[in-house]
Amino acid sequence: MQKPVKRGNAWRIQVKYKHLRDAATRDTSQECIQWAHKRLMELQLEYEKQLKNLDKPQYTVKQLFNIYYEKIGQFTKSKVYIKNHIKYLERYYGKLTEYSIYDLTPKLITENRERRLQYVEAGTIHKEMSLGSSVFTFAVRELFLLPSNPFNLVKKPIKPPARKNRISQDQIKMVLVGLDNYEEGMVPKTPAHYVAWSFLFALETAMRKGEILGIENQHVFPDYVHLPDTKNGTSRDVPLTTKARALLDLLPKREGLLVKHNSNSFRLLWQRNLKRVGLAGAFTFHDSRHEAITCFVNKQKLPVEILAKLTGHKTIGVLVNTYYNPTASEIEKMLNAA
Repeated sequence: MQKPVKRGNAWRIQVKYKHLRDAATRDTSQECIQWAHKRLMELQLEYEKQLKNLDKPQYTVKQLFNIYYEKIGQFTKSKVYIKNHIKYLERYYGKLTEYSIYDLTPKLITENRERRLQYVEAGTIHKEMSLGSSVFTFAVRELFLLPSNPFNLVKKPIKPPARKNRISQDQIKMVLVGLDNYEEGMVPKTPAHYVAWSFLFALETAMRKGEILGIENQHVFPDYVHLPDTKNGTSRDVPLTTKARALLDLLPKREGLLVKHNSNSFRLLWQRNLKRVGLAGAFTFHDSRHEAITCFVNKQKLPVEILAKLTGHKTIGVLVNTYYNPTASEIEKMLNAA
């Protein structure tokens, strides 16, 4: 350890251990010496850590994400999200993508979280950090590269409250008009018509967008639609209301998918239409699931146990607290009708 050197009104000192170096400037020589003793011990620990990691694969954060996708991610329901996340990883983690996985600390993750919160919502950061935690848990439990997961020591942002959006009849009409003037009972002919048809079908079945886009003609039966693969990883049979059955009868009988859209083409048509008709931000396609579930209770009087079978919810609490969104007026009518 070198002695402090006075430079102007301040003192400067350098420390070195093996190939590791550092320096600092303080107001007094004594402060320099105190800092140097502490920093020297830190460098010794850092050197020992590097020695332990010499016999392990030297992966960067980005490389670890790629390995996770190849081994785990591509076989999950979230494979598209994970693939796109890795494609733009530098946008989410900046220079940390090139850090060694052994150098990624909770402090660095926290600093990155605060940086991201300046640009995007807490719910987005929560999802990003959940994926990061999965990746590093994979490094701990499957690759045996790390003793612990640094994401586990960082608090995720509080998720925003569940959406309570309802969709009015006037809003439904506006959406249909914007989608090539589609009307209920019309045979879909254009790509926009199929988006409109899917919206009406979702309102009648509470099915997710991805589930509707995955329906093939062979999955359609007289009184239900069979979903062989759902978000929860299990199959589900969705019973059909009279209106839902009538919507299915409008479609041509052909092999393969009923709706000739992929997720991206559907999303673009949907979002552009909402903007065009002045409903951007008013609701999402997934809010049709909220609306359908609420109507099943209010109009069909379905008990929650049956409703969970229809929607595929494994947790009743999520179904009731997140998706069932009656207004105060609707609750008042139910109370007085009892």
